[in-house]
Amino acid sequence: MSLYLEYVKEIETRAKELGLSPKPIDGADLTAEIIEQIKDTDNEHREDSLKFFIYNTLPGTTGAAGVKAAFLKEIILGESVVAEITPTFAFELLSHMKGGPSVEVLLDLALSDNAEVSAPAAEVLKTQVFLYEADTEQLEKAYKAGNAVAKDILESYANAEFFTKLPDIPETIDVVTYIAGEGDISTDLLSPATAAFSRSDREYHGQSMISPEAQAEITALREAHPGKKVMLIAEKGTMGVGSSRMSGVNNVALWAGEQASPYVPFVNFAPVVAGTNGISPIFLTTVGVTGGIGLDLNNWVKKVDADGNPVRDEDGDIILEQVYSVDTGTVLTINTKEKKLYNGDKELTDVSAAFTPQKVEFMKAGGSYAIVFGKKLQTFAAATLGIEAPQVYALSKEVSHEGQGLTAVEKIFNKNAVGVSSKSALHAGSDVRVKINIVGSQDTTGLMTSQELESMAATVISPIVDGAYQSGCHTASVWDSKAQANTPRLMEFMNKFGLVTARDPKGVYPPMTDVIHKVLNDITVDDWSIIIGGDSHTRMSKGVAFGADSGTVGLALATGEASMPIPESVKVTFKGDMKDYMDFRDVVHATQAQMLKQFGGDNVFQGRIIEVHIGTLLSDQAFTFTDWTAEMKAKASICISQDETLIESLEISKSRIQIMIDKGMEIETQMLHNLIALADKRIAEIKSGENPALAPDNNAKYYAEVEVDLDKINEPMIADPDVNNEDVSKRYTHDNINPVSFYEGKKKVDLGFVGSCMVHKGDIQIIAQMLRNIEEQEGKVEFKAPLVVAPPTYNIVDEMKAEGDWEILKKYSGFEFDDANPKSVARTQYENIMYLERPGCNLCMGNQEKAEKGDTVMATSTRLFQGRVVADSPEKKGESLLASTPVVVLSTILGRTPTIEEYKNAVKGIKLTDFAPPLKELSTEPSATSTISFLQ
Repeated sequence: MSLYLEYVKEIETRAKELGLSPKPIDGADLTAEIIEQIKDTDNEHREDSLKFFIYNTLPGTTGAAGVKAAFLKEIILGESVVAEITPTFAFELLSHMKGGPSVEVLLDLALSDNAEVSAPAAEVLKTQVFLYEADTEQLEKAYKAGNAVAKDILESYANAEFFTKLPDIPETIDVVTYIAGEGDISTDLLSPATAAFSRSDREYHGQSMISPEAQAEITALREAHPGKKVMLIAEKGTMGVGSSRMSGVNNVALWAGEQASPYVPFVNFAPVVAGTNGISPIFLTTVGVTGGIGLDLNNWVKKVDADGNPVRDEDGDIILEQVYSVDTGTVLTINTKEKKLYNGDKELTDVSAAFTPQKVEFMKAGGSYAIVFGKKLQTFAAATLGIEAPQVYALSKEVSHEGQGLTAVEKIFNKNAVGVSSKSALHAGSDVRVKINIVGSQDTTGLMTSQELESMAATVISPIVDGAYQSGCHTASVWDSKAQANTPRLMEFMNKFGLVTARDPKGVYPPMTDVIHKVLNDITVDDWSIIIGGDSHTRMSKGVAFGADSGTVGLALATGEASMPIPESVKVTFKGDMKDYMDFRDVVHATQAQMLKQFGGDNVFQGRIIEVHIGTLLSDQAFTFTDWTAEMKAKASICISQDETLIESLEISKSRIQIMIDKGMEIETQMLHNLIALADKRIAEIKSGENPALAPDNNAKYYAEVEVDLDKINEPMIADPDVNNEDVSKRYTHDNINPVSFYEGKKKVDLGFVGSCMVHKGDIQIIAQMLRNIEEQEGKVEFKAPLVVAPPTYNIVDEMKAEGDWEILKKYSGFEFDDANPKSVARTQYENIMYLERPGCNLCMGNQEKAEKGDTVMATSTRLFQGRVVADSPEKKGESLLASTPVVVLSTILGRTPTIEEYKNAVKGIKLTDFAPPLKELSTEPSATSTISFLQ
């Protein structure tokens, strides 16, 4: 059977079983067959082939794009004649293909001696921005050879006409509201983890957003209000918390946005989203990638008494009052010039933050990529012509306060800043381009990242990126047909692009399904680094790391840069002594609880950097804190460590990178060897005193300061989703944290999970030690609820096997993973045994393994969102309670939450955490090293 007939068969199956349109074409061979059928005027499939060729092939650097561009060139040159595709239309199609093969064709035509095609090709080229070195070198060479067309194109680029000739955004935008949910809206609602396998198939994945009923309601609103955009709202909450941002925004755009090109299916842009408390920072970045609008509504405020103090209800919760209604179906107007939101003539709120000059540029250009590439192209053209580039784009926002020291994040941004004109150090509020040192792509969003790279015509990783890794952790637990179809294809693409990959596309080294954040934490070998990763838990204990959407990850891989504002910081320090029966996870929970109490329920961490003065904790343990900051809604976290602690952490990183090399994971560019060399360089700098461990200046300015009192942490803490709270907006938040005594040893636990990025080797050792303790006290260990254990890395398993601890785990397990025979079906039911699962995300991801519906799960995970780890049953809501490893283990042995006495007995003699606050303040005197010398 021909590829075309196979495609037709797939179309029929797809329509019958899924109710979907034909899948967009990305393959060269199928496109070539379609072209042959177009050339054959008598072919029975010619009419459909024309439609597929024009409207259903993917642009950029896909195989289909290469073949399509070549055929369009034939038509333009008259070598092929297609009545339905004139040369003029062929140029139109090339203009929508975004780069790569299409730009190569346009350059060849524009720089040719054929005046008939040269002029129109040049005019199309002037609208393109996705040019790479090979393209610009060709232009530069032609210009220096005296080619007038090349000069004309370069002059257009120098004036950024690809941007200036675009229409401005409308002065007013009418929207009709749709309340997508009450309270914080997780991106899991917009792009469920259970549908992660389909994220690169945009139409298919779009069916998973919220619910079929919601999709029908949004469609009805669009039809009832032509000319108005549907604005999705998180009522009394924040929009877009959690991960899966790109697929979440893609889904919103699919249902409520605009088609980006008539010739590219299911790629939509310009969605409008809003929240009472605004938009999650990473989600807002993704909205910018698609040229969308994200509004902070402020439509509910705290009720205050006559003295201005918040009024609380009988449960002690602050009462909110509605300022104005955004009920579904309300028609509102965004005035982009005044930067106000209106209901008719009534002004509702200021939305200036949504319409900064930079964000308006994203909207005008149809997304942030075009701005990033446009700026680089303008700079190149001006330099080639030997002129100064005219000021077209909004100036980088450069904020500097004389006499004010720098926080840690301000120091890192100053060191990595690119294209800064200021001679003074930059402070929070500045908006700059920065060099990205480390980039991570994860497997359930990786295919989307590869699509983004293809769409921006990128073919190789930027040489200025120090380290980049493609994980396999989110699909580690079940090697099913979906994983078998997607993962090898992803690994092959990323390996070819220049990343170290978890799986070898050639099968030379065994699968390494280590959790991506753990690997990134190891390959970050400089505390002055900036890290970008395709997951909200990209939160390193060295450097500053930002979780990002697939597009921003792609941009960082392709350019080695990102544009972002320098965030404000909140300083977190500790006092007192940590009790020997407490786990560091309890310190993490207590930090959030004490912060909320200190600031009257306001989350001062939201959207800011948490600068945690961790001091004595090595990177693995400190990662527990930084990882949790995603749930604190912080933008990122920075660990301030002592010199000797940082050196030891870097030595550990070196050893783990060497293990990756020993396993055969090194790539042609010697990326892993180079990282070890960078680690050695950094260690030498610290030891010599040339550049000590990163620390803020002692006169740095913070948004707020939080001091955590360790003396007040007397018992284990549990983050509870509070699923039955009458106020829907207070369910499934990470702010409801209870001591274990709150449950009086009576809350039934159906399943326990120790795993995810929140645990390290010490946690798995704790399980082994607890089993020995209980065996000694009771004679044997019996589980009254299942316990799922998924170590985050293979190193942990290997080391525990060598040290003997794995034997006690095997003794009480009823299942142990086998890489030679991985599971092909996800587990849906559990026995009261311990399951030793393959390293990776497992239950925390919720896309393969899940608890039984309606279960109460006690987990070390990070996610307590509805339906993530456990779905609801008709009889009972699923609950995902988050706690430390010893609490989880004991809860499964008891089948319920433990009392404090039971807990203390179970952990007797176990050193849970070796942590004490730094003996001296970790800061530096302001000096020249914190100002201009870091600017590049």
